[in-house]
Parts: sequence; structure tokens; C-alpha cells
Amino acid sequence: MANKVETLARNMRLTDNTREYVEKKAAKLERHLPGIDEINVELSHNKAARSAGDRQVAQITVRGKGFILRTEERADDLHGAFDIALEKMQRQIERYKGKHHHGRGDGRSAAEVVDVDELPVDDTGELLPMIARRKKFIMIPMSEDEAVEQMRLLGHDNFFVFFNAEKNSIQVLYRRRNGTYGLIEPIIG
Repeated sequence: MANKVETLARNMRLTDNTREYVEKKAAKLERHLPGIDEINVELSHNKAARSAGDRQVAQITVRGKGFILRTEERADDLHGAFDIALEKMQRQIERYKGKHHHGRGDGRSAAEVVDVDELPVDDTGELLPMIARRKKFIMIPMSEDEAVEQMRLLGHDNFFVFFNAEKNSIQVLYRRRNGTYGLIEPIIG
């Protein structure tokens, strides 16, 4: 399992001790959910955070056959942020197992992210319009109820794009101001 854990550091230097600590503890997640294919842990330092308690950030993303689970926590201590995120992930896994013990799809679930470091500026100093980040991911067919549950499990507060298996189309689920959900069903015109 240790080779399934990938640790990435941003805006900080990752020590061997911290890497070993993170990988050892993250590898234990497979005890809770055996179908895990990979675990990505991103540790970062946000020096621009207003509160010292928000400067250390730990994100954990777990991918497996038909599911993606994600948590993010902030603290003043890197190990503390990671430990809190790990506990939160364990709770998400237990919730997920209770509702979807056997996932759907072909077992492949991947996201590819491309970040752009420098923003282009024209001769006047104005920012040029551009796409700053691209994501590619495999959509697993699911029902509207499963999309709501995935939106909750992933921690997406605003919207969730999914392939509706019942209607054979890509749709967008979003949270409305009053706490209910809305569904955008695109029609090609």
C-alpha cells in the first residue's frame, strides 16, 4: 500500500520524517476501505493566511473504483492539520461505505490538473483572458441521488458535474442559497 500514497509539498520543504509520518498513517486508510487505488496527500504552507491557525494546510484525496473522497484541513501545525484531515477522511469513508459499499464504473477515476504559474499581461498592464487551470476527469455514470452524495463526500459546496446514467447526459448539480439543490440539464441548440 505504501506505493499508493503520493505526498506533495507546496510552498514548503518536506522533511523525510514528515513524509514517513504522512505515508505511514495514510496507508492505514486501506484498512477502512479496501478498494483504494491511490491516496494523494498535499501539504502546503500559506503565509498569506490571516490567522496563524490557517497557515498549514493538509489535503487528502482518496481514489478508488468508482469513488473520489477529499478532505482539507488547516491548523497552525502541519502534523495537526494532517491528523485532523485524516480523521475527517476516516469519517467520510465510513459514511461512504454505509451508502455505496460497491461503487459503479470501470474502476478508473482520475483527475489531471495543469496549473499556470505566470499570468500573461498585455502592453497596457491589463491581464489577458486565459484559462488558468484545466481539469480532465473520467465521469462515472450515476443517478441524481448518487451525485448529491458524491457532492457531499467530496466537500463541493457550490456545484458538481456528473454523467446522469438515467438520462444519458452530462448535468450540473448545484446548491441553492436556501440549502436545496438545483440541476442544470444542458440542451444542444
